[in-house]
This record gives sequence, C-alpha cells and structure tokens, in this order.
Amino acid sequence: MSTLLDVRDLHVEFRTRDGVAKAVNGVSYTVHAGETLAVLGESGSGKSVTAQAIMGILDSPPGRVTGGEILFRGTDLLTMGRPERRRVRGDRMAMIFQDALSALNPVLTVGRQLAEMFTVHRGMSRKDALGKAVELMERVRIPAARQRAGDYPHQFSGGMRQRIMIAMAMALGPELIIADEPTTALDVTVQAQVMELLAELQRELRMGLILITHDLGVVADVADTIAVMYAGRIVEHAPVHEIYRRPAHPYTKGLLESIPRLDRKGRELYAIKGLPPSLLAVPSGCAFHPRCPLARPVCATDEPPLYQVGPGRGSACHFWKECLGER
Repeated sequence: MSTLLDVRDLHVEFRTRDGVAKAVNGVSYTVHAGETLAVLGESGSGKSVTAQAIMGILDSPPGRVTGGEILFRGTDLLTMGRPERRRVRGDRMAMIFQDALSALNPVLTVGRQLAEMFTVHRGMSRKDALGKAVELMERVRIPAARQRAGDYPHQFSGGMRQRIMIAMAMALGPELIIADEPTTALDVTVQAQVMELLAELQRELRMGLILITHDLGVVADVADTIAVMYAGRIVEHAPVHEIYRRPAHPYTKGLLESIPRLDRKGRELYAIKGLPPSLLAVPSGCAFHPRCPLARPVCATDEPPLYQVGPGRGSACHFWKECLGER
C-alpha cells in the first residue's frame, strides 16, 4: 500500500497563563491509502490536537507546532504557505467533527452548505452544485434528499446531521478523512449505522481514514491498526486484532477491561484508578505510572521508548513482556 500520511515526531504545545501545556509529545504514525487507523485514548490525551495539527486548524496562538513533520504524499504540510495548505485541506483531506450541530451553519440550508463546496472549489453554477449536493445526500442515505436539501441543520436528527457531515467531508473526493469522535452522543444503533456507512465509503473510495475515539468497542470492526495515546504520547501501536487479543501496555489493558461485556453480567465494571495527568505537569518517567498496576521505581524515573514487541507493533512500557504474560 502507498503511504498517504506520515506523521513524524510531532510536538504541539499551548502557552497558557499557568504555564506551557505539552499536548502532543513526539507522536509518530503512518496511514496508507485504503487503511483505517483508530487513535484511542481518554479526553486530553492529544488525539484531537494531533488531528488539528494535521489539518492545519490549530488555534494559533495559543497552540503551536514546535517540532516534527507531517508528510502528506511525501510533502511536509508544515512547510506550506497558508493558501497552499488551504487547497490541500479543501481538496485532498477533510475532517468530520464531533458536534455536527456546531460545525454546520445554523442559518443556511444543508443543501446550500453542501453546494458551496462545489461553487467555491469547483466553480460550478449554483444549480449544478445543488444537484451534486442532492446526490451526496442520497449517497449517505438521507431519505427524500431532494426535499430535505431545503431544511436547516436543526431539523435533522443527530444521526442524520452526522451523515451530512460525512457527505461534506467526501464531497470533493479527498484522499484522507479524519473523523473526530463521529459517533459521540448517538445511540448504539445509530452509532453502528454511521460506522458502517463510513467503512463502506472508505472501501469504495480507497480513502485513508483516521478514526479518533475513546471507545474501543466502536472500532473493532472497522479499524486496521490502533494507536493508543496517553498524555500526548503513543503508548501502544498494533494491528487491531493484536490489541484485542493481547494488549502490550497496562493502559490499553485497562481500557479493554472497562468495556461492558455480556459474559460479565452482574460484575462490577473495571475502572482505571486515578485521573489523567495535567499536561502542565506530566509525571516524570512513564506518565501512566501513578495509575499503573505494574509500576516499579524505574517507571517513575525513566521514560520508556516505544519498544518493538512484535511485527508492526510497539509498546511504551518497561514491562511489556509481563503485560503480554511472557517472562
């Protein structure tokens, strides 16, 4: 598979009144054409900030990229000027935001908002662009698309609004789509429908897909690879089936054990003790050590590298063998 996106040692920080928050601290990952990478972690782990840096939509100030490279088809996005970056963002990569109601313009019909993609980026007439907008709405399975193109965002359900966001993201045929928590606040049935639609379009169009979520249950059937983030770093990276079968980091193991399961009915749900660290004061050594059941003195002093623990997988844990059940 051809390499579509290559993020190398990315660092992002935010300067605040209380100090410098290191939101992303040396993140590296690769996405190939047609591949789905799921980026997992609790709120504040750096998942969305990494995505915003890739898209070039960080609020600057206070946020800024302080190091690393973001190579898209071999070209570093961080070296591009704003007009060139904007063209890439419009035509070749797109983002699906978490809150569709906030992302859509409340005073414009959804048909007009979709059509604007074609009038601005493709120079189409308003009539032809509206026709393309209706086609997109039909493609993401919005019933009575021609009639509903004249409706406003608030007139759609949460699931239908998220389908409109998917239609906007794929309108210009991008090579890469970043979906930031696309199923948050949707019920389980609608979540499954939205994920199925995303996976279907991704296979059909051979797009690269970065799926950002905190829910391991959402990605099991759609992801090829999983990157688990904690306190601005990737702590585990592996093919999806390896993560579920044998996690190599205590944090990943804790996330998996906290998923409700039918075969554990009546048992108390597991929870990782403590809270994620403040990015203004990340613990020394391994940032997870204050919450880790395997923690030892070395964990508080030495930051673990991303050890290669198998083909195509890594773990940032000094005791990854123990986590895997090896000696």
